[in-house]
Amino acid sequence: MGEIQRPGALYQQVAAAIRDAITAGEFPPGSPLPSETQLIDRYKVSRPTVRNAIAALRTEGLIEVRHGKGSFVRAAATPAVTIERNITRNGSGRYIAPTGTVWDHEQEPAVYRTKTTAATGLLLQLDEDEALFGCDRLLIDPATGTRLLHRTLIPFAVAEGTPLADAPDTEPAAIYGLLTQAGHKLWWSETVRARMPLPDERTVLELPDATPVVHTLRITHGTDDAPLILEELRASGDRAQLSYRITADRPLRAART
Repeated sequence: MGEIQRPGALYQQVAAAIRDAITAGEFPPGSPLPSETQLIDRYKVSRPTVRNAIAALRTEGLIEVRHGKGSFVRAAATPAVTIERNITRNGSGRYIAPTGTVWDHEQEPAVYRTKTTAATGLLLQLDEDEALFGCDRLLIDPATGTRLLHRTLIPFAVAEGTPLADAPDTEPAAIYGLLTQAGHKLWWSETVRARMPLPDERTVLELPDATPVVHTLRITHGTDDAPLILEELRASGDRAQLSYRITADRPLRAART
């Protein structure tokens, strides 16, 4: 292939040419790209131009750089772990964790006191700066190394008079049981979105370049549909997928007059 002759910054031209070659199948997923020297010779450009082109493609998530080995076309990722989001009760009425992947604690749960923000206050139907217990967990799937961040936020008013006031690091399934014992009839709402990670999330979850996180927000509702606790789950968008059991809601009965 001859010299680059497209309009635009030179490194962008090189990046576009490499992208075209990948799309055309010249460099299939998982295969190495030519070395810097080979790319310099191929496109008749300088080493900084090639490096900037590689950096641009890396930012796009099209390639990955393996230390000491070079640049590789990123393989089409298939989720390594299925995270079951079902909520189940056994025959005795006790809430139990979903079956499937067993997550290990990568470190001890971090328990702290915090306050509602504008966002969390809205979800919990509380004013800003209301007192909360927080518990952060970093979990790992020992089979694949996939990491998961889980956060529980419990308003002081909900924890008061329950064992949660002394043990806000109680596992979620056990929290549901404690809330039921306190007289609540529980139901849950959950939202899921994909977004680009914050710097600390990228580091802790060990995310590859240009990889989004899957971010779920689960609210446990109690009596009169009031929000009781908020759970956040964050995982790698290319290493995890969420699984749900979906059932049909019962139709609402017309109010009697």
